[in-house]
Amino acid sequence: MSDSTRRQKASLSGTERVDQTRLIDRVLARDPNAERELYDQHVDRIYRLAYRMVGDADLASDYTQDTFVRAFDRLAGFRGEAAFSTWLTSIAISVIYNGQRKVKRIRSREVALDTVQNVGTEDRSNTPLLQERLHDAVNDLPEGYRTVFLMHDVEGYTHQEIASVLSVREGTSKAQLSRARARLRLTLADLAGEWIA
Repeated sequence: MSDSTRRQKASLSGTERVDQTRLIDRVLARDPNAERELYDQHVDRIYRLAYRMVGDADLASDYTQDTFVRAFDRLAGFRGEAAFSTWLTSIAISVIYNGQRKVKRIRSREVALDTVQNVGTEDRSNTPLLQERLHDAVNDLPEGYRTVFLMHDVEGYTHQEIASVLSVREGTSKAQLSRARARLRLTLADLAGEWIA
């Protein structure tokens, strides 16, 4: 987690929560400036999370927009029991999971490129770059492991926040993170020699 993220989390005071509540009240009163302000406050974090989970900028943008559409539709039902950002992130996770299921169904109907004859002459059998290997390894994690890994290790969410967003216990979040890291270590073990001095 970056220092700026830690400072942001530490600075979430009661005043800021009151300001957030007032902003939500203005949105509910149909103030377009308040809608834009609320969107601007949270869009970057939601987009980053979506992008990390799906690895596709277009899908991440779509999921981000869908998240805000749903959030604004359901805003009257926000009770404030959790932070607004936690509530919004839980909507985003739901949108992303549902979207990815739909994408998988569509892709399962497509013909695999491996079954099509090679047209180009370029040899693409070279070893993938570290970044590609890591991306593939993260994408191959089970859905729950991947979500917790990306939220905690990449985006800096705490286990308490993850537990709240995913409706699991903190211990479950910690266990899934531990298992995700173990699988990544195993999957990428052959690369360890290249990076150890």
